[in-house]
Amino acid sequence: MASPARTFIRSVVASWRAQSPAVRVIRLWLGITWVYGGWNKATDPGFLSVTGRDYIGKQLTGYAGNSPLGFLFRRMIEHAPLVGIGVTITEFAIGIATLLWIAPTFVAFIGFIMSMGLWIAATWHVHPYFLGSDTAYAILWLSYFLTLVGKRRKIDVALDRRGAIRIGGLGVVSVAAMLVGKFIFQPSTSSPAPVASGTGAAAPNQIIKLADMPVGQTHEFATPDGQPAILFRTKNGVFAYSEICTHQGCTVSYSAPDKALVCPCHGAVYDAFNSAAVIAGPAPSPLPPVKVAINGDWIVLA
Repeated sequence: MASPARTFIRSVVASWRAQSPAVRVIRLWLGITWVYGGWNKATDPGFLSVTGRDYIGKQLTGYAGNSPLGFLFRRMIEHAPLVGIGVTITEFAIGIATLLWIAPTFVAFIGFIMSMGLWIAATWHVHPYFLGSDTAYAILWLSYFLTLVGKRRKIDVALDRRGAIRIGGLGVVSVAAMLVGKFIFQPSTSSPAPVASGTGAAAPNQIIKLADMPVGQTHEFATPDGQPAILFRTKNGVFAYSEICTHQGCTVSYSAPDKALVCPCHGAVYDAFNSAAVIAGPAPSPLPPVKVAINGDWIVLA
């Protein structure tokens, strides 16, 4: 009697052999791309960090302002790290399940829904539409889904013992892949050691070179305790504030047209050029200032 592992391998191989070359290409491309999408997020040290350039919270803030479903993304911002973890695990699961023939039609449908969601969130305003990849992936998933449904005549979510084991194993493998990427393959984000003057490298208290920040520009950075902050330079000097909203701790962002720092969660608005005073919304107090100064060629923490 064949072992469960051997039976599973045979079913995966048989699924590939039974498909036409065109369907194999679509399946391989979608599976690999979704696994890579999860891996890219798992190994990005900034994806789940409030001080990261690619922080999921900042992405959700952008979606909230540009998507027709902005109200939904505003609710997600408060739980951004959990959303990021969920998206990473889901991408791993969809990609692995597609490659290994686990609940194939159901997974293809979820892939289609996810691509539609990314289109509405991230590339809704891309014109012409064919420059946005999310619509192309949505069509690929839909075509693959319809091909599978046409042959199988059903959307399969197996609930028997073997199907439950496979789905459970898929979840374990997806979580494990995220953890491996996060804790083994992520580059170190530790602070650099102090260096001797004249080497050109930044010491721990140095934020950015003065020459790299023209008057009128802003720059996001992290304070020594890891909190996100934003730096301003005007003709009169430099100043900075914490980006943590004093209402419920969401991360604010700078709106240049309004010259204000805006919280995407509950609408608090701070005057960027008046000590971050509250000008709208439920915040009880201004944003805390971060002491900065110009020291030679650098803007530094004071």
